[in-house]
Amino acid sequence: MATTVFERTESTATANTHYCPGCTHGIIHRMVAESLDELGLRDRAVGIAPVGCSVLAYNYFTVDFQEAAHGRAPALATGLKRTRPELIVFTYQGDGDLASIGTAEIVHAANRGEKICVFFVNNAIYGMTGGQLAPTTLPRQVTTTSPAGRDVDDVGHPLRVAEMLATLATPGYIVRTAVHTPAYMVQAKQCIKRAFQYQAEGRCFSLVEILSTCPTNWGLQPTEATAWVEQNMVPYYTIKEFKRPEMEG
Repeated sequence: MATTVFERTESTATANTHYCPGCTHGIIHRMVAESLDELGLRDRAVGIAPVGCSVLAYNYFTVDFQEAAHGRAPALATGLKRTRPELIVFTYQGDGDLASIGTAEIVHAANRGEKICVFFVNNAIYGMTGGQLAPTTLPRQVTTTSPAGRDVDDVGHPLRVAEMLATLATPGYIVRTAVHTPAYMVQAKQCIKRAFQYQAEGRCFSLVEILSTCPTNWGLQPTEATAWVEQNMVPYYTIKEFKRPEMEG
């Protein structure tokens, strides 16, 4: 008799993906859905969709979602969580959304210690709008608006969001992981689940930064894109747990 060893999670919707071939957003979506199911949080979870590649994230989950203006997902999540503290509220944001127009929102939400989860997908480029220079674009990385590569003397160095938020005095869970290899995928799932667990316990603000691929705008095949993450992103964006509430004195 055949045994089912892999099936759709209850929190995952049946929908055709709009993401490009090789994009790892779908993998991260699956991890978020699995974590909600495994922790029994689906019925009170609310996601906040941003502006960016994941603007249609609500199509892929069977939990409630709200749409936020560009960069304002943490502000919307704050209002929702404070109004309905029993809810499990999470934002799902890209680097252009969170680290550019939404910089103030993420910094102040973390500094206030809002009891929300933020899943921050960093692919070092603006994905949805055509591959422009992002705050996370690496030095000398070519984009449509930096055809000669990122000039740090002109536009500054890439922004390390996890390190920046980890300097705040407010207790929190701040970690960076990745999904370009199976081993990192296992780690990423653990981090996402831990963030939800902290919120369920009313512990702290959580940000899980996830290094992701963008084969289309990088001009690479999917397998080349995963290698590019390892060779170029990981050396600059250290895979590390920066802060946990247990570490606070």
